[in-house]
Amino acid sequence: VQLQASGGGLVQAGASLRLSCSDARRTSSNNGMGWFRQAPGKEREIVATVDWRGGSTIYADSVKGRFTISRDRSKNTLYLQMDSLKPEDTGVYYCAAARSSSASTRIESYRYWGQGTLVTVSS
Repeated sequence: VQLQASGGGLVQAGASLRLSCSDARRTSSNNGMGWFRQAPGKEREIVATVDWRGGSTIYADSVKGRFTISRDRSKNTLYLQMDSLKPEDTGVYYCAAARSSSASTRIESYRYWGQGTLVTVSS
């Protein structure tokens, strides 16, 4: 599995961004997928996760109602739509493919990781 995250950037608070994660080798279509983020000086944390079909999703409390995770299995691409961004959303965002087909909030459930894309939200 080779995951490539993109779509990060510098935006003002209240703006929107959409992150994408492409699977160049097309091998994660039957795996749960997730977005994580890591702020400077902090541990990597779950943002959102989706099962292999895209029908089951879980969100961190801090992003519920603002972020939407989705996937297009025909394109082998995972998305994270981020609306109403806040300065505390700043960090490097990573996509990851789980070992199983389920959605999972546990970092140890993930086997393959993308390289990360930086999101900076200014106040």
